[in-house]
Amino acid sequence: MSKADTLAAMMQESMVHSVQSTQRTIETITSEILELKKQAGKALLGIGQRLIEAKETLPHGEWLPWLTERVEFSERTAQYYMQLAREWTNPQSIADLGATKAFKLLALPAEEREAFIQERNVVDMSARELAQAIKERDEARAEAEQAAVDQRVAEQARAKMEEDMGLLNARLASAKDAKELAEQEAHRLEAELAELKARPVEVAVETVVDQAAIDKARAEAVAEMQAKLDKAKEDKKKAEAKRKEVQNQLEAAQRKLEEQAKAEKRENLDGNKEWAQFELLFNQAKSHANRMLELLSYARGREDQATAQIMEKAMMALSQEIRRCAE
Repeated sequence: MSKADTLAAMMQESMVHSVQSTQRTIETITSEILELKKQAGKALLGIGQRLIEAKETLPHGEWLPWLTERVEFSERTAQYYMQLAREWTNPQSIADLGATKAFKLLALPAEEREAFIQERNVVDMSARELAQAIKERDEARAEAEQAAVDQRVAEQARAKMEEDMGLLNARLASAKDAKELAEQEAHRLEAELAELKARPVEVAVETVVDQAAIDKARAEAVAEMQAKLDKAKEDKKKAEAKRKEVQNQLEAAQRKLEEQAKAEKRENLDGNKEWAQFELLFNQAKSHANRMLELLSYARGREDQATAQIMEKAMMALSQEIRRCAE
């Protein structure tokens, strides 16, 4: 039986291992893992499935010794294999990746891995390039999420400022009304005081006219009216001060709202989605270009230059196409 036939048989067995678990020994599982370690691609999932099975089979305390001594895996590596077996839904997509890149892809949400592999051509990436692509993807997503948070905070702040401005407008209208009433009251009292000073005081006299009493009554009436006028003027002064205070608060709120609108406009220009996506793709393009240059350098070192010439023509055509699009 060929290795391919042996692997197919073992994969078939793994589909029904839950039913036959009482018939399989740890020795069988161990030998299958050692055989699968020699394979590539789909065998990664087979190793993970058998590691899960082994962990369920072994008595407590024997898992780690068995890992290190029998199959020569660290606990972390075993966890990676088992996570692959639990989460990877398309065995074919993992076939050409290899363990190192497959493990790195576990950092992505399971539902995003297939699209990530296809969009970025992960099969042709080095492990370092894949790590960088994942890092850039995480950074771009973190920036987008932070931008969304900042946008929500800005919208809440703007709504609060608009609400405050509405309240200030109401207070300003009230302050203006109070100021007008105080002015009217002061004008009325001033007119009454002038009239009082101009007319004689009526005093009931029977037989004797007491000039001192008349003067005293006039002075008391004038003093009382003057006190009312002084209070009215003080109320007018306070009403004007209150109006100015509210007016200043309203102008400050308006300036703050305008400044926030300008800041949001600048942020939109500096951090729009199109630019963020362009920057991500640009960095990825630079990485791919560097990799292509490395491959071209290897090809130029060969005796047969046919491949190098094809690569050079392809890169020249790509360069011209990019230049044409940018013009």
